[in-house]
Amino acid sequence: MSGGVHINRKEEGRLFENQAAAYLAQQGYRILEQNFRSTRGEIDLIAEDDGTLVFAEVKYRSSGRAGSGAEAVDARKQQRIVHCARVYLMMHKAYASYPCRFDVLSFENGKLKHYRDAFWA
Repeated sequence: MSGGVHINRKEEGRLFENQAAAYLAQQGYRILEQNFRSTRGEIDLIAEDDGTLVFAEVKYRSSGRAGSGAEAVDARKQQRIVHCARVYLMMHKAYASYPCRFDVLSFENGKLKHYRDAFWA
């Protein structure tokens, strides 16, 4: 075994989510939730961007072979995220009148790409 530090996928995912949250905060977003869970899924980040509620999925790609992070959020995953967003809005009625957006933040080949409006509900 080498002297390198090994982390599991869950820990690795959390690191990328933290980096994505820091990036959004630097862009002026207000981070509201991280890893919001409902019975049918999870939303990695929920943030407010100048009066718009942003539900963001964070993806990591070590190479381009698997496609972009936005491509990895298929119709089934989108449905789960939309369901979670509805649950969040029911629980947080103060945001019910906010416009909503679904973004994907993807770490691809060591760079962060932010796909705004990656899909619609």
